[in-house]
Amino acid sequence: MMQVFLRWLPLLACLMASPAFALEKVTLQLKWTHAFQFAGYYAAQQQGYYRDAGLEVNIVEAAPDTDPVREVLEGKAQFGVGTSSLLLERAAGKPVVALAVIFQQSPYVIYARTDIRSPNDLKGRRMMLEPQSDELLAYLKKENIPLESLEQIAHSFDPQDMIHGRIDAISGYISNQPYYFAQARFPYQTFSPRSAGIDFYGDNLFTAEAELKDRPERVKAFRAASLRGWQYAKEHRDEVIGLIASRYSKQHTRDYLRFESDQMIPLLQPNLIEIGYMNPNRWRHIADTYADIGLLPRNFSLQGFLYDASKPDLTWFYRALLVALLLTALIGAVALYILRINRRLQRSLSELSAAQQALAKSEKHYRLLVENMRDVVWILDPNTLRFRYVSPSVERLRGYSAEEVMREPLDTGLTPEYAATMKRQIQLNMAEFLSGNDPDKVYVEEIRQPRKDGSSVWTEAIARFYRNEETGQVEIHGVTRDISERKAAQEEIQHMAMHDLLTGLPNRMLLNDRLQQALVAARRDEGRVALMFLDLDKFKQINDTLGHDVGDQLLQQAAARMQECVRESDTVARIGGDEFIVLLRAVVDAHDAMVVAEKIRAALNRPFELMPHKLAISCSIGIALYPEHGNDGIELSKHADIAMYQAKEHGRDNVRLFGHE
Repeated sequence: MMQVFLRWLPLLACLMASPAFALEKVTLQLKWTHAFQFAGYYAAQQQGYYRDAGLEVNIVEAAPDTDPVREVLEGKAQFGVGTSSLLLERAAGKPVVALAVIFQQSPYVIYARTDIRSPNDLKGRRMMLEPQSDELLAYLKKENIPLESLEQIAHSFDPQDMIHGRIDAISGYISNQPYYFAQARFPYQTFSPRSAGIDFYGDNLFTAEAELKDRPERVKAFRAASLRGWQYAKEHRDEVIGLIASRYSKQHTRDYLRFESDQMIPLLQPNLIEIGYMNPNRWRHIADTYADIGLLPRNFSLQGFLYDASKPDLTWFYRALLVALLLTALIGAVALYILRINRRLQRSLSELSAAQQALAKSEKHYRLLVENMRDVVWILDPNTLRFRYVSPSVERLRGYSAEEVMREPLDTGLTPEYAATMKRQIQLNMAEFLSGNDPDKVYVEEIRQPRKDGSSVWTEAIARFYRNEETGQVEIHGVTRDISERKAAQEEIQHMAMHDLLTGLPNRMLLNDRLQQALVAARRDEGRVALMFLDLDKFKQINDTLGHDVGDQLLQQAAARMQECVRESDTVARIGGDEFIVLLRAVVDAHDAMVVAEKIRAALNRPFELMPHKLAISCSIGIALYPEHGNDGIELSKHADIAMYQAKEHGRDNVRLFGHE
């Protein structure tokens, strides 16, 4: 018996060290239904980051009436996702602790029908306002819109309610409703809290004080694994979109999730700010904003509210040692049980693999049959490139009759830029088919085809090669569908994803890309890069007194003036509200950057002629330089942000270089 034990001792040691045998069960309560909004947590689960941290995590989506704070404080969940209203909960005596900021800017906005020209027009209208959106309540209060003046309707989380006229306005995220509005070609107005100077964090990871006190090592491990998951989700968006569609959300299409990710990733500011970073000055600004509208006492203390991830904790070591000792007595039986289970599992996996292969083959065979019930069905001779059959539905698609299409070679059904490419592709695909490596392969191509009236139409062709059993000749069987609306929506979504709709300036996503290019060039050439964070002073007063239309015109003119102050190789980007970032791709030194910043400051100090108004504003600018103030975009942005807040604290209308008083 002792010899058997000694033979199994190495395995027992490995099993004792494995976190799988000491997983602590915890629950994460989301603030909404499953979507890309929570991609980092799904990625941490799928990639095993939680398991590596010794945790078994249950991710729970929210219902319309779910309160994540209540769930965490009542012990139903150990962690939750909340808004910046966590500050209000803390002030109300609820012991919540903010662990990490996921979105550096809040995605909350109000969408309204086009006949609602200003926030004041919301009075008396039917509106859906979702729970935990206190910043929107603060925004309405700042715009002097009492809640009792609204006809509030329970939030359905369904934009179709506004599209079909059942309501006049709805709260939501910039990453959700615009997708459905674009699909439906539905015009709308957007009202953002940032226009009133309310610029909060969004989707904050939090826990309870009791959890942090009793399980500090668990809190630290969960936070680190979650942020690691967000980093993975940012770098593998398509993979995580597939994960969400297959395992978490059946109500959203992949196109929707892709649009949502295009809008969400920039809110992380992943190339500008480290994921999870919390700026105490920014939280102080949020608290002061709440105080300005009477929702918090003045100088509310943040003590105990912000988590400090730098504190070391070794409790986990002693607890892990205790668990390992307790498991030693049971490990032999567990190892034997696992061995038996593994054998059964291997047999099951073999049977499952064979079944999946048979299912995949059947799916390929019958996919075209299903598709052929719609759109245009055709058979093409790959040698002559002429059609042997075309269904009559081609006339609705392209204006040509089936007979006309069959009389002409394939070239006439393609625009010139696609014809030569398509011929080569057919030859390559046919060679692959004749090789026998993958005879059931299905090919999908998006093609622009000419119509009889001289216009063109975007189509998707789905095809595969067959050998005719009677003639022995190879044929291509396929179906073609009209995807014009899908392409138009994709182009519109792509433009929205890369540019600010009001000013036409690059948005965060395009800025991030250009910043990374500039840093690569600077490292190669041993040059310098300057990054400026800029905030307009006095803009809020103008917006409040003269209205959003005047405010929008002012932002457009300010953007134009800033662009005149920089070179074509530089970038001026709007990141929301009255906040801008200026990227100078190449500067000689700090003086060079200061000269450009002062030029911008002077340009914005000149009066703005917005008939019949003559308006005056100023700006506060913070500057950080590569490599003096940071080796990557995250450090540069953090330091430029700090410098900008210093500029504000020194009376506004000035420029501050990071590290210089």
